[in-house]
Amino acid sequence: MRCPACSHLDDKVVDSRQADDGITIRRRRECLSCGARFTTFERVEEIPLMVLKRSGDRVPFRRDSISVGLASAAKGRPVSEEDIARVVSQVEDAMRLAGPEVTSEQVGVAVLEGLRGLDEVAYMRFASVYKGFDAAADFQREIILLKDSEPKRHEPRT
Repeated sequence: MRCPACSHLDDKVVDSRQADDGITIRRRRECLSCGARFTTFERVEEIPLMVLKRSGDRVPFRRDSISVGLASAAKGRPVSEEDIARVVSQVEDAMRLAGPEVTSEQVGVAVLEGLRGLDEVAYMRFASVYKGFDAAADFQREIILLKDSEPKRHEPRT
């Protein structure tokens, strides 16, 4: 690590501690040449997550693309920015577990799963664009699938 004061390359670590909930490590360093102290941060370099599109193109996974799609689907609905951020994080975590390359279909299905429990109207809006609905029957079929996937509630017997 090059000293910001004198540009010398030798230093020693004086203190280390976790930062950002364990995502990074903060290190206090001291230059062995001039004695200046400075702080560095270390974090794991993640392997880039790639998405294989239907067209065959490979593009980097972008959280903001999912966030924009979710925000559009949830516009005017009782869905907070925190809810959207949570779904985006769940989708990214699931895709990283799937491997360094995922299909756009896997991403779309993960987004739909996140929306399923969040808001049915936002789910239908996203599904209509993602699945390319072009007739009312497409909406009817998706509503049936949505209702069939809900946990069954048993009415208490009286």
